[in-house]
Amino acid sequence: MKDFAELLKNYYQLVVKVDRLCSEIMVHCADEIRCQKGCDSCCRHFSVFWVEAVNLALAAKQLPEQKLSTLRNRAQSFENDAAVCPLLEDGACLLYDARPIICRTHGLPILSRNNETHVIDFCPCNFTTMESIPGNLVINLDLLNNTLAAINALFVSRFFDGNPPPTERLAIAEALLITL
Repeated sequence: MKDFAELLKNYYQLVVKVDRLCSEIMVHCADEIRCQKGCDSCCRHFSVFWVEAVNLALAAKQLPEQKLSTLRNRAQSFENDAAVCPLLEDGACLLYDARPIICRTHGLPILSRNNETHVIDFCPCNFTTMESIPGNLVINLDLLNNTLAAINALFVSRFFDGNPPPTERLAIAEALLITL
């Protein structure tokens, strides 16, 4: 039996830091952010690293049996190239507290690299009246992705006992079908 709390410890620490930054952005920019339940155009069917897939599978196991069965049936019939996330129901995420990092940061100002230039991107519904966004309220996507990839590499080496995983990433629907 694997100790999932220990295996996911680094990931949980990252989630706390990301949530803290996202909360800070939400507080400082409350008048500029339109995200709310029902605003779900960013809720896409992403692929996630194994560390996030296992976290989703563990969270799904906590659902009432009937809800879990419905969710797994939906996931089994889901097309991997489907646009909408299988966790989306009535404009809300069924596993909101366990949502992946990408979902936690959607809509907020993200610094990313576009060829040789850096770009700050965010939901077009947000920051419509703000002329500039302070640097401490921008999420560095490269740093976040590199950190998540490193945490995932450590997780995978432990979860698969040093063997390579069957795939590098899984679609969210595939993550919901993991049995632990």
